[in-house]
Order: sequence, then C-alpha cells, then structure tokens
Amino acid sequence: MLRNFLLTSAMALAGLGMAAPATAQDGPLRIEITDGVIEPMPFAIATFHDEGGAGDYLRQVQALIAADLTGTGLFREIPANAHIARRDSFEAPVSYEDWKAINAQALITGAVRVQGGRVIVKFRLFDVFAGQPLGDGMQFEAGTGNWRRAAHKAADQVYARLTGEGPYFDSRVAFVQESGPKDARRKRIGVMDYDGANTKWLTDDSALVLAPRFSPDGSRLLYTSYASGFPKAMLMDVNTLAVRSLGQQPGMSFSPRFSPDGRWIVYSLEQGGNTDIYQMDAATGAQRALTNAPSIETSPSYSPDGRQIVFESDRSGTPQLYIMAASGGEPRRISFGEGRYGTPVWSPRGDLIAFTRQVSGKFHIGVMRIDGSEEKMLTQSFLDEGPTWAPNGRVVMFTRVTPGGDGQPRLHSVDITGRNMRPVQISGAASDPDWGPLLP
Repeated sequence: MLRNFLLTSAMALAGLGMAAPATAQDGPLRIEITDGVIEPMPFAIATFHDEGGAGDYLRQVQALIAADLTGTGLFREIPANAHIARRDSFEAPVSYEDWKAINAQALITGAVRVQGGRVIVKFRLFDVFAGQPLGDGMQFEAGTGNWRRAAHKAADQVYARLTGEGPYFDSRVAFVQESGPKDARRKRIGVMDYDGANTKWLTDDSALVLAPRFSPDGSRLLYTSYASGFPKAMLMDVNTLAVRSLGQQPGMSFSPRFSPDGRWIVYSLEQGGNTDIYQMDAATGAQRALTNAPSIETSPSYSPDGRQIVFESDRSGTPQLYIMAASGGEPRRISFGEGRYGTPVWSPRGDLIAFTRQVSGKFHIGVMRIDGSEEKMLTQSFLDEGPTWAPNGRVVMFTRVTPGGDGQPRLHSVDITGRNMRPVQISGAASDPDWGPLLP
C-alpha cells in the first residue's frame, strides 16, 4: 500500500504532472492528479539506539537521514515529541497501532555504533498501515571522518524503496566558488556533498576557471581555465589534482564534457573566428570536428547511451537547441519557443533535456522531451542558468543571481515538476554546478 502511494507520485513526476494529497487510508493509498500540490508523506524515525560508542554520531546520523528525506519535498517527519511508542532496542517488535495513531505511514528504525574508527549505521523500514517491513534491514559503514556517507546511503535506500526511483543523496557536486566584486571576480573549483557539506578545493583562485564537469566515475574533472589569458579546456585527476590541457591545437577551447563511457570528450573549439564542436579520444588525444558551420556551436552534452549529442547553436539567427548523432552529421532543431535557449544537458534517464531559456527579460530553467515536446519552465528569475541533473534524473541544480546588491550567484535545486525550490546550503557565492555520479 505504502509503496503504491509513492510509486503513483513518482509516475506523476515522470509525466511532468502534478499530484494532490493522498486520501483514503482505509484502502489502497493513491495520488490523484489535480491541483499541483503533493502532500508530503508523514514518516517517523524512532530514536536510534546506541550499540556501542556512538556518542554524538547517534543524533547526527538520525538528523541527516531525516534532512535528506524532508529535503525532497515528498516527506514530512513527525516530531519525536508526538511519538507514543518507545522502543527498548533495535530488535524490539514494532507496535504498529501506536505509529498508526500518530498518522505515520512509514517508520524508520535504526542503530549506530563506532568500532575501530568506523561508524556503522543499520536501519529498517516499515509500512505502518500494512503492518509489515519494506524490504530487509541494511547496514552501512564509513570512517568517523566521513560518517555522513553512511547516513546518506541509509537515506538513499529509504527514498528508493518508498518512491521506486533511483537514489541521489550519496553524491558530490563540483562547482565554482566566486569572491570579490562583480567586475573582478576570483574563482576556484571545489567539490561538495550534494547538500553543500564537506567542501574540498581542487584549484586556487589565481586564474579564472569555469564549468567543471565530472567524468562518469567521478575520478576526473573537465573545466575551462583562463590561466593562459584565453579559454582552454583542461583535464584534472580529482585524487591527485594533476592537470593537463586538452590538445595542443591553436584557438580557444571550452565547454568540455565526457561521454557516458568516459572514452570521449566533446568540447567547443574556436579557430579563425568560427566555433565548432570537436570530439577527442580521452586516452590518445586524437580529435575530429563534429560540426562545420559558420555559426557558434557550443555546450554539447551526450545522451545517456552515448549515441546522440544535444548542443546550442545560433545557426538559425538566435541560440537554439539541436540534436545530432554522436558521430556528427546533420542536426535537427528541437527548440522553437520565443527567446534564446542554451546550456542543454541530457537527463541521465534519457527522457528529458534541461536548458536555460531567456525570454521577455527573464531567465528560466526548463525541461523538454528529446523531440522538443512538452516544454516546461521550472523556474523564473532575474538570472537562472546552467542546469545539472541529479544521478536519478529527478532533481535539477542551477545557478541563480538575484538583482541588486553585489549580484552574488547562489546554487539552487528544484524537482522536475517545478516544485520544492531550495537553496543549497553552502557558504558564500557559487556557480556552475555539476552533479556527479553516485559514490561507490
């Protein structure tokens, strides 16, 4: 019953539809597509048990699991002071009637212990109204300095079981930190947890850097550097921080991105006043042009199967979105609305393309089907740009700049229905996010 409730919700998300509150607790739970509001599912987390040396990790792990789930906008935590049942141990039986009395539809139980420098987190998930567990219990562990990963993994499993969707909490985001006045920005690349925690700096701010892009396994990073005075596509090893430029050809190179298998890199190369899209073998450096037109072609992004590339081009007179075969060839236009389209990126599910659209003095983050149909604007602002997809293809992160003041950019996220707009909790100005893969 509980699974059916959220699966129906997920189907509404997949269809870019909107959902209304669940009703009829006496029968199968379901969502009715009506007025564009999804009533968050009420869930409870029974106080986790300390199974040895957990200390502050006990509270921190439980709080992070709750924060991951409520942050989706699909779930609402019932506070602990409303709980009736009190559990003596992780193995204690569940008093379903007590949890049903406070309208909890899902119940999470858990325990934490610290042993040998490791934080071990285990949990179970229950469907309260059906009176049964949802799947087997699971256990995750991480070093004490990286305890958040164990909590994220537990939350990912709860989310996946309740929605039928892929997880995304245990992932990282590459971004550009910005400092200084608007006319003299200093920028450096960092990586962080999806929720803004655990920032690690990969470059200093001695040279302008833009648009970091993860490899499919998260071990490498592409970006654009102005260290030479001109834009140049660069490749970094995330672990060693070793950096090399892409190719030795003259001209400005920028907007690089990996293919889904990591074998190829596509990027824009400007030569003689003309900008085309090139493809490079990531291992050998061999390259070839994929486009050859007297226009600007940029921002290429592969489809998840690696067979097609979406990109931005002004060949029609204004920047629009086009799709071509990954081997090149004649592209087809997919954007036909008013204004300018740019920064397209293919969803990891393969069903949608996210983009930036500028029309009537406003900027939007939007999504459309890969044939250009069902275009939907998710945001509207003074300046929204540069979308990137969560690993499960259900949430988009982007850069927002508000008018007035110092015009500092901030990172925000929104789901594909346009609901649950949230700022990313990171200190200072930030831009150019790229959501990496799930961590192993």
